[in-house]
Amino acid sequence: KVEEIAREQERKPSEVVEDAVRRYVAVRRLEQLAEKGEKRGRALGIREEDVPGLVQEVRRENPDRGR
Repeated sequence: KVEEIAREQERKPSEVVEDAVRRYVAVRRLEQLAEKGEKRGRALGIREEDVPGLVQEVRRENPDRGR
């Protein structure tokens, strides 16, 4: 399958694999960050429905950040 994709994209198979690994690592980092954020939110007693209000509050306090 890797060789087929490489031919379709006129790339080397190693480039396709490198790209797949890079994307996997990026997705895994996001998953880990989300897990950490959820854990911290639970520890602070923050519920999912609290998040939009908290985001608005931070944006009001820091108008140049988070956009």
